[in-house]
Amino acid sequence: MLSNSSTSSSATAKLSSADAFKLHNICHLLTRRFLGFYTKDAGVVYRKNMGILRKLICQESTTFKNVWTTHSTSPIAYQSGKIYFDNYRCCVSSVTPEPRIIYQMPACSKSEKIEDALLLECPVGGVLPRPSDYKPSLAVLTAHNWLFRLSASTGEILERVYLTSQCKFRYLSWDTTQEIMVVKSVQCKVPAAARQAGIQQSVLFFFAVFRVLPLSFIGMLEIDKKIFGNSVTDASMSHQMLIVMHSVGLVRLYSFQSISEKFMTQQVDLEHECNWNGKAGIVGKYPFGVPCNIKITDTPDLLFEVSSLENTFQIGGYPWHYIITPNKKSQRGIFHVCSLKDHTLAKNGIQDMKCCSLEPDWISFHPDSSGRILHVGPNWIKILKLKETDSVTEQQEVKEDFILQAHRENDVNNSVTVTSSGRVVKKRINLLDDDPERETFKIVDYEDELDLLSVVTVTHIGGDGAAHLDLHCNEKGTRLKHIVFGEPWDVTYSHEVYFDRNVVLHIEQKPNRIFSCYVYQMVCGSSREGEDVRKHKRKRRFCKKMGRTFECF
Repeated sequence: MLSNSSTSSSATAKLSSADAFKLHNICHLLTRRFLGFYTKDAGVVYRKNMGILRKLICQESTTFKNVWTTHSTSPIAYQSGKIYFDNYRCCVSSVTPEPRIIYQMPACSKSEKIEDALLLECPVGGVLPRPSDYKPSLAVLTAHNWLFRLSASTGEILERVYLTSQCKFRYLSWDTTQEIMVVKSVQCKVPAAARQAGIQQSVLFFFAVFRVLPLSFIGMLEIDKKIFGNSVTDASMSHQMLIVMHSVGLVRLYSFQSISEKFMTQQVDLEHECNWNGKAGIVGKYPFGVPCNIKITDTPDLLFEVSSLENTFQIGGYPWHYIITPNKKSQRGIFHVCSLKDHTLAKNGIQDMKCCSLEPDWISFHPDSSGRILHVGPNWIKILKLKETDSVTEQQEVKEDFILQAHRENDVNNSVTVTSSGRVVKKRINLLDDDPERETFKIVDYEDELDLLSVVTVTHIGGDGAAHLDLHCNEKGTRLKHIVFGEPWDVTYSHEVYFDRNVVLHIEQKPNRIFSCYVYQMVCGSSREGEDVRKHKRKRRFCKKMGRTFECF
């Protein structure tokens, strides 16, 4: 059976209709879906499907099996069921029992290497100009400043835009997810010869901003020290705001819309002719590229300013709040939750875990858009929420929603030493909160489709490190599933873990740029005894596809 739902008829009769609905097991849900119960509202069938998958995953009899493993000398990336190798030139499916190469692009020169990529999915609403726009695609940035849109299923180039020869672009990010994309340059530096001649470089970064699907050019702007101040160290764009960081800890926010309306010198369109600084060409074509058509000549109107240690700054919550660390080294590890409206500190708004660890604790607004706050330390995970305390002043209080705690037996360890005379000396040792000998939280993420909180916990068993993935109810924190990683876990290596529906992916970076990828898939309806038998009888075989070796189980 898939799940148990044995309930006496007398007890069921006393339940309200809402409670009775919650008792539906997977068989009931599948039957109701077949009968068309969930077809009246958009998205209901999809949500019910995800509810069924969640029930299947969290059953005790469901296991996750390492189906295949591979290694690479270049970074490995993962996005939406696809694993990318060779700097995004090779794409492999993660959902098939055996590795299936979706596409393999031809080898390229170093100048054509893909630097960064973003997955583009079909936007909701609106009619798109090309049929290919309705299918997922990949926006990629190459080392020689080309922006390509590739088919996610074939790797075919659908669109190409040449940016500029004026600077070196390297980073892709979202300003507004699946709507507005930002291409950021590396920090501009003066050549050595020009530096010796006393030439100063005032422009630090360039940003090229595009609207996606259909791809259109909004504008390019530069971050100039002459405009924003000599203390500028970095900048970024998010949610239509230009965020400028300063060496003194200041974070300043400006409206990108206001900047573009006020300082745009000329509006240009891709693939249209343009005259710029005495030169004529087609926008987005080589060698003309896209012009820097947003020329900021005066300091823009300031939206918001705050001082924070190492420029750490986040906005979120309901109503709007922000999180900072006071701009003093002594305040490292202490977080303040303040109102965006008037900068007042929320009641109980100072969060301090008092960790003694090599890796610091971190805090962020919960990615589930609930307005809650996620505070993660080596042995504590706190889910916090904002609650109004005074309806007149609208002051909010930070309260604990639920807490997850690592399993630890002793806080103090005793070291035993025997002297040459045979005398036994005991010495108390206070271990670090993230000591390898203790169970420690390493990675915390949120699976939005299944509404589950995924937590990677690491400990030492014998001489090797071991890790497991726990799935918790996002609403109450209850642990629903325990998944053990079969491979050793070295805490000195860099690790990434992705939990995506019925797949768990572990990417590990070892010394000398050796990257390993372990793919785990859900196996349903097998007992734990049967799984143990399979583990002992598991056979390893190697298969080679398009020059890449995979280790299958």
